[in-house]
Order: sequence, then C-alpha cells, then structure tokens
Amino acid sequence: MRYRTFPKINEQTSLLGMGCMRLPLGEDESVDAAKSIALIRGAIDAGVNYVDTAYTYHKGDSERVVGQALKDGYREKVLLADKMPVWLAKDKEDIRRMFDTQLERLEVDRIDMYLVHNVSAPLWKRAKKLEVLPFLEEMRAQGKIRYIGFSFHDTFECFQEVVDAYDWDFCQIQLNYMDQYFQAGVKGLEYAASKGLGVVIMESLKGGRLVAAIPPSVQKIFDACPIKKSPAEWAFKWLANRPEVTLMLSGMGRESELKQNIEILSKEDVAELTAEEAALIDQVAEEYNRLIPYPCTACQYCMPCPQKLEIYKIINYYNDWNVYEQNPNTAFEYINWMAKHGSDCVGCGACLEKCPQHLNIPETMGKAAETFGV
Repeated sequence: MRYRTFPKINEQTSLLGMGCMRLPLGEDESVDAAKSIALIRGAIDAGVNYVDTAYTYHKGDSERVVGQALKDGYREKVLLADKMPVWLAKDKEDIRRMFDTQLERLEVDRIDMYLVHNVSAPLWKRAKKLEVLPFLEEMRAQGKIRYIGFSFHDTFECFQEVVDAYDWDFCQIQLNYMDQYFQAGVKGLEYAASKGLGVVIMESLKGGRLVAAIPPSVQKIFDACPIKKSPAEWAFKWLANRPEVTLMLSGMGRESELKQNIEILSKEDVAELTAEEAALIDQVAEEYNRLIPYPCTACQYCMPCPQKLEIYKIINYYNDWNVYEQNPNTAFEYINWMAKHGSDCVGCGACLEKCPQHLNIPETMGKAAETFGV
C-alpha cells in the first residue's frame, strides 16, 4: 500500500480509504455484519488505515458494523472518520444527541476525523444557525474529536466560501476524471490544498460507474491503447497523479473489489501518469461526454425552481443512467438522496428562458420521472 502525509495532521495515511457506504448485504437487504467485518478487517490487514462511515449510511448499521470491525486491536490501527448530518437536526440538542448516538454505535470514546456532512449552500447556512462548529470545537476540547472537516456537494464558489470561513483541518470532495468541473472539481482540490487542507476524495470511481458495464464506444478506446490497464486503475492513476490528493475513498462491497483496489494502490508507479496515458483518459472522458443526452453544465442559472427541484442534480442522474449503462447506484441515489424528483415538476417553464444551454428542462424532468419511477 502506498502512503501520503496528511497535511496539518502530519500522519501517514494509506492512499486508499475504506468507504463504508456500500457494505455487503444479506438476502433481506440489511447489512451482512460478518461479511462486512471481514471486509473491513481485510482492508486494514492489507495496509488501509483510514475508515470512513456516517450517521445515515445503511440507516445506522454502517456505524455499528464499523464499531464491531474495529474491536480486537483494529481501532488503534486506523483513523476513524464519521460525519454529522446537519439536515436531520431541528435544534442544537439534536446535534448533541446524534453525536452521542454515533459514539454509542461505534462503541468508541473518540472519532479521529469528524466532518460536517454533505455541505451545500443551504446546509452551510443551517450549520451556522445551529452553531455546529462551536459544538465540534467543544467536543474536540473534551477529546472526543481530533480533527474537524467537511464533505461537500455544491458549486466551486460555495466551496471557496466554506473553506475560507473556518480553520478546517481537512475536507472531502467528489472527484474523478469525469467530474473535473463538477461541484468543487479540480479547482476546489487545488484551492483547498493551497490553504493547507488535506483533501479526501470520494466517488473516485463515480460510484462504480467508471468500472461497471463500460459503453462499447468507450471500451473501443481502451482496447485500441497499447497500454493495458483496468478501468479502475486508469481512474485511480488519474487521481493519484495529483499531489493535492491525500487519499481516495472507495466503497468496496466485495472482496474482489477490495483485492483489486489494494493491488492497484500498492503499485510503485500508481501516481505516475505519462502524457500518452493522460491523453487516453482525456479521450475516454470526451467520449463519455459525447454520450450525455442533456449537456447540463450545472451552472444553476435555472435555479431557484418554484417547486424547489434541484434541477441540475436531476439532469445529472438522468444523464448518468444513460451514459453508464443503467448502473443501479444511479437509481438508488436518485430515489433516496433527492428530496424532490422529476415527478414533482409541474411544467411551469420558469426555467426555460434561463438555461444557457437551451435545454428543454421540463422534458428532462419528465424523462427522469419515467426512468426512475418517481
């Protein structure tokens, strides 16, 4: 396993982090505790020393299973990351209650890396109103938290505002070669690093979309290249080549995925990307982009929607479904993570004249509703 020094913290962390959002499931769709514990411990035994969970993952079972996996001496081998779901809090007492619940589920008295979860402009406003950061500082003073960070899903401009608003230890952003200009993007990576923050990457493989059911036209590009690597290795190499990247999370739900990712991120040359290799990845990204049905740039000029739809996110999920061969993660995220869906569009057309790309937005909302059933 390759390691990097985590800025500010000055600890060596594995380039691969164990994400615990997609743990193995049993026949009843609940977390298979035995398989999950074996998977997490297998990752740690192979050199992974960063384990990431959250209050909402697997309806709380992720935290419980992680807590079990870190018994028998494994807790001392890792940095444990967890997150505060501010959107679930009605008041300050809810913040305190959820934090206490996390410690109970994990069966620990301290969380190393603690993040404000899923920060966006509205959630950041809410976090300030509920005085989340003063609470986290209080917990740090009590020794219950070591480092404070945030995970992020909004525009680069919002990202800058959040980074500059507090003396963060680290942040977590979505980034892969298909999301270079999405949300914080590469600009956000560089900005955070310029401020001395460690940057944890989520969606390194875009929720598995960059490795499962590769479109034929994309596979043709891979096949034509004399350099043979798996789609996962290309994606990881693109990220590892960026020195600003501290580590990459991967939500590994199968032993085969864990084995492959560890093998890739243990290679001495994993952070090396030649001009020829970079050109190949650019070509692959260009082909993926060509396949996108609705070329939304996420500029958000269409916002706010009178029905409070997050239009660009709905379009993004519809595009992902069509580009990445109907990956089931896309449907799961759209249905479960979105407060409003395409079916909530009333076709008022208020967004039409605002779109610089001249997209038929009501049409895309209808297609998303038809595709995902909601």
